[in-house]
Amino acid sequence: MGLLGILIGLALLVGLAFRGWSVLLLAPLAALLAAAFAGEPLLAHWTQTFMGSAAGFLAQFFPLFLLGALFGKLMEDSGSVTVIANFMMDKLGTERAMLAVVLAGALVTYGGVSLFVAFFVLAPMAQGLFRRAGIPRRLMPAAIALGTSTFTMSAMPGTPAIQNAIPMPFFGTTPFAAPGLGIIASAIMFGFGIWWLQRAVTAAVRAGEGFGDLPPPPAIPLAEDPLLRERAVHTGEFDPSEIAQGARTDTPPPVALALLPLIVVVAVNLAMSLFVLPRLDLSFLAEVRWGETSLEGVGGVWSVVTALACAIATVLVLHRRRLPALRETMDAGANASVLPALSVASLVGFGAVVAALPAFEIVREAVLGIGGGPLVSMAAAVNVLAALTGSASGGLTIALDALGPTYLARAAEIGMDPSLLHRVAVIGSGTLDSLPHNGAIVTLLAVCGSTHRESYRDIVMVGIVSAVIALVAVIVLGSMFGSF
Repeated sequence: MGLLGILIGLALLVGLAFRGWSVLLLAPLAALLAAAFAGEPLLAHWTQTFMGSAAGFLAQFFPLFLLGALFGKLMEDSGSVTVIANFMMDKLGTERAMLAVVLAGALVTYGGVSLFVAFFVLAPMAQGLFRRAGIPRRLMPAAIALGTSTFTMSAMPGTPAIQNAIPMPFFGTTPFAAPGLGIIASAIMFGFGIWWLQRAVTAAVRAGEGFGDLPPPPAIPLAEDPLLRERAVHTGEFDPSEIAQGARTDTPPPVALALLPLIVVVAVNLAMSLFVLPRLDLSFLAEVRWGETSLEGVGGVWSVVTALACAIATVLVLHRRRLPALRETMDAGANASVLPALSVASLVGFGAVVAALPAFEIVREAVLGIGGGPLVSMAAAVNVLAALTGSASGGLTIALDALGPTYLARAAEIGMDPSLLHRVAVIGSGTLDSLPHNGAIVTLLAVCGSTHRESYRDIVMVGIVSAVIALVAVIVLGSMFGSF
């Protein structure tokens, strides 16, 4: 009965979340349903297990949600994201329209701009460029997804994406874990994705397919669509409803000044991870009042938080005059972080309750019994949970909460570098999360004026197939040569 309760609770969570029900309601309801089937105390699981785990997630990662969303909103309203995207598209032109869209998305997201901010800025630009180049508009979502939601989310070393931050407290790693393997994985995702998209363009040209007609505009502005919002908030770090808040500049900055905050994110993140924090005496963290932790437990998060804070300060210094409603913009950025953070925390709370049930031992043993060692087992677990929840960050945290210490212990037994676990876990979270019910996919299709029927096949190829190939390559290389 306990295992049946877990399956029913999970089905309820996945099914109703796709229909737009709030995860804030569904996650505790599904957790309590699973606990009821197991005959476990409901109130204790809600207030102690569920809320304890959700609160722990917020305590660790809410600063990243807050600063990431704020940085993205400041970059958007200062005109910086638009300038960078226009610069890439103007330089590469219609002859390389596909490459221009992909690189523009990669540049802004690797620099720390929130996923949904990039969607809403890139889509209209890609539309104009694809129209001029005669490329079918059905390929727009796949091009944007390749640039924003694949290698810059999970593989590129140092990426400030929340997915890259989640394993750090579990494994004591930094954002630059396994940099060589991350670069190889990024090259595979990028190379395969570009090859597939260019192949699709060539086939469309031969068939005489042009840009196509645009659908009529939605009755409700996309950023304010409540159904879209509920699907989106547990898959990214930015609440789409805040996109329309604040005010955008009428005098965009030069491209060099627009790029500078992105450079600051990468440079400060690298400096903090590799040079500054390792040289500091942080022995005081072992005291009870600091949570009895260590540099390994907090260093990665501190690096990303410091990088984003410095980048925000850079935007404010460089672009203060280009922010006509600074308070409203900053309020919108802060507000945009709250619902995504709480939604992912609720998924984590659900996972904690499930992991605490006696029946979960069956699931645990089945997962740990997968052949191929801890890398294969962990990749499978993260993939399945990310697929079921439709959330890379949610699935990753649930998997590591339940099984992370076990994987770390098994890795230590065979002398495996935790950095390798980190990179495999993050890349694994960014594969099957892109199933049709994923909120980011639904939002991207809506922003591009497309449908699953028109565009999802190409999203699968660039967002799932390329990531699976990269994941297999990293597991094989890591098993043969270790972390590098």
